Amino acid sequence: MALLVPWDRMRRNAPALLGLFGFAVLGLATWSFGGIAGGTGPFLVLLYAWAALHFPRWILLAYAAPATAAYLVPLIVTHQPPMVVGSAFIFMPVAVAVALLVEAQARHLRDDRERLARIEQWRSAMVNTLAHDVRSPLSTVRMTLEELKESATGHEERMVDAALRQTARVFRLADGLLDMQRIDSTGHLKLDRREVRARTLVQDALVYVRIDQELIIDVADDLVVCVDKQRFEQILVNLVGNALRYGKPPVVIRFAREGGFDRLEVRDHGPGIPDELRSTLFGQFAVGGPEGVGLGLWIVRQLAVAHGGEAAAEAREPGLAMVITFPVPAPGRAE
Repeated sequence: MALLVPWDRMRRNAPALLGLFGFAVLGLATWSFGGIAGGTGPFLVLLYAWAALHFPRWILLAYAAPATAAYLVPLIVTHQPPMVVGSAFIFMPVAVAVALLVEAQARHLRDDRERLARIEQWRSAMVNTLAHDVRSPLSTVRMTLEELKESATGHEERMVDAALRQTARVFRLADGLLDMQRIDSTGHLKLDRREVRARTLVQDALVYVRIDQELIIDVADDLVVCVDKQRFEQILVNLVGNALRYGKPPVVIRFAREGGFDRLEVRDHGPGIPDELRSTLFGQFAVGGPEGVGLGLWIVRQLAVAHGGEAAAEAREPGLAMVITFPVPAPGRAE
């Protein structure tokens, strides 16, 4: 019968009325079995626990009278000994006290959840604001650099080109922040997947990486992959940057097709990491340090998943390999 009641149209605490019916059923059961209260007590505690998880403290205190009546009246009506009747004065305060403790803990958990929800809303608003607001000053910087480039020569021109590349990268990072926020809110990232030569793709992405160590590119000239070029650049820039920063040369970039997957591997020859840490590398804020906040690899995984693939860290002797797999789309299925 309770399932047929439209509780969502009633006040928030309306389901507490079910407790009164529950106490009535327990009292009737105790009377029907001749005053045997052995089964009544546990069910009274269960009713109180249910109420404590869903309703405020004042309802638990209001339950005290009907709960005591449901326990005590059948014992009196069936002429139970005074010792049995007197047990109500011990059992009921204990039941109410346990319920109040459960309610306090549940209230703290609800408060914590609401506080985390507010923090998440603030974080989302801050990320969106930063990602949007950074574009205006960057546009001015880019226009200024483009004007300077027209009259720059030699070393100055190379410096302006480098500044323009980094400005373009910040633009992409702002777009990435917006994309990550969109993933958090909708669970989906729209991709612009196109066929492109893998070697050209890798070389274009490396323009945004300052390379002062040995770098080996192992990509077949005839390999054509279907990926979102901008997202792939984010992936490769993150992985190569980490390999150059935390590993040792040479850093090897391999991109090859294996079965139904295109496999990108970025390997360094450094000390590697312990086995127990590899599974947590791609979590949010997992490996932050003085030079980062631990979001780079999380972004890599999200972008890999958006392509239908996966990201993993594999041990090498020596070093560590970051491996990204992309399933090869069927003909005509490129997004």
